[in-house]
Amino acid sequence: MSINLTPFEHGSLCHGNTWVVADEHVLAQQIARVALGQSRHVQKILAGASLGAPPSTKNSAAGAIELLTVAEGEEPWHRDGWMFQVLSWVAAHRAAPGGIIRAPHMILAHKGFDGLQLELDKGKVKAAIIFEDKATDNPRATIRDDVWPEFTAFEAGDRENVLTAEVTALLATQPNVDPDIAIENVIWKNVRQYRVSITVNDSHSDDAGRRRLFKGYDQVAAGENRRRRGETLHIKNLREWMQDLADHAIAAVRAEVTGNV
Repeated sequence: MSINLTPFEHGSLCHGNTWVVADEHVLAQQIARVALGQSRHVQKILAGASLGAPPSTKNSAAGAIELLTVAEGEEPWHRDGWMFQVLSWVAAHRAAPGGIIRAPHMILAHKGFDGLQLELDKGKVKAAIIFEDKATDNPRATIRDDVWPEFTAFEAGDRENVLTAEVTALLATQPNVDPDIAIENVIWKNVRQYRVSITVNDSHSDDAGRRRLFKGYDQVAAGENRRRRGETLHIKNLREWMQDLADHAIAAVRAEVTGNV
């Protein structure tokens, strides 16, 4: 497995997992596959399937390498943010193998939800989990100043039309689900849940630190603990680590295309 999860519970504040990258080589290969447009293949592997690698083309490889490369004169934030969304997606599948989880966007700095996961009960949506994924050197400030205002707006009904459209589109990928029935009579306020995934430093890597990190979560998204998920990845020298991971993913892309020539 590329990522191992350790669950935590912080009373009424939130619950979730801490992540540890168990195999950077496998993780880089997974990122490479997603960058090549093969997230469905990765999803099947994460669900336990044993599959051969699908073929790739030189054009797909060129696009993947562009996605994984910081252009000259630009900062790495968008590239790193996209890669972290892939990590978040992998971790979500580790937590719920075979879950209904939207594949990562293929455009940097996409303005939609960072991720979306659905839970069904008797064919109807019982939870629509909105992801916020942040690769940052300033985790508490990012949560306080960026994530909490987003969640507050969602709680007030902001972008409910976008949520409806994204839920419907995700349901349409499920062969045994009728999207119209699944969202029939759904009250979005009752099914909205949240999942914030973020990189952390030493000061937020233990129980007390995570409580400080997620302080206020139960106020911006009130209700039962199950509505509030928190996921953390403790990484030192974040930008250097992200660049190294991107380099390994690019190498995997190039190796894949060379092997198919």
